[in-house]
Amino acid sequence: MSWTISGTYVAGCSCAVLCSCPYDGQPRDARGGTECRGTAVFHVADGNLDDLDLSGVDFAFYNLFPSNLSSGDWKVGLVVDSAAGDEQAEALERILSGREGGPFGQLSQFYGEYLGMERAGVSLTEGEKPGFTVEGRTELSYEPLTGPDGSATKIKNAMFGFAPEFEVGRTTGRSDAFGLSYEASYGERAEYVFSSEEAAEAAHGRV
Repeated sequence: MSWTISGTYVAGCSCAVLCSCPYDGQPRDARGGTECRGTAVFHVADGNLDDLDLSGVDFAFYNLFPSNLSSGDWKVGLVVDSAAGDEQAEALERILSGREGGPFGQLSQFYGEYLGMERAGVSLTEGEKPGFTVEGRTELSYEPLTGPDGSATKIKNAMFGFAPEFEVGRTTGRSDAFGLSYEASYGERAEYVFSSEEAAEAAHGRV
């Protein structure tokens, strides 16, 4: 089977700004903790799994990284927007769990425990006040860090990242899903493209 999804995402986690996970560093939060608990919400502007259209679906990808990312033993879970069809939700679960290959197939080698898929309202907000809500689980707001010219600070060519270049910032809010509760601190956002056709060497290091 072949698949592709593209659109925008906003992510937040418990790590102190800046999160060290993108460059495979040891996670650290403001209280001295050494694991990363986070959520990334994706809007699929365009996507498909073979002939199944995935466009317009929002989903949330939850993580617990107990150490630097390449050490593995990740816990990951998925929440697909309740407005999506059952076939769409099942297709996204196959993609995100790594069963359909591509970049998530590469990353699944680091999964220690897949926590499964749940359904709930998932919404991503862009514009002047970006952030996201996962009904009954997570509500985060995002504010980018900025440079001297007022534009957003960005990271490029990180070892682990949802996009080749992404802006970084701060998040506020709380999350409690799959038993992975946290207070948000770090955040990022960007446009993304994932595909089953990505070469293994290009997919290595994509989160």
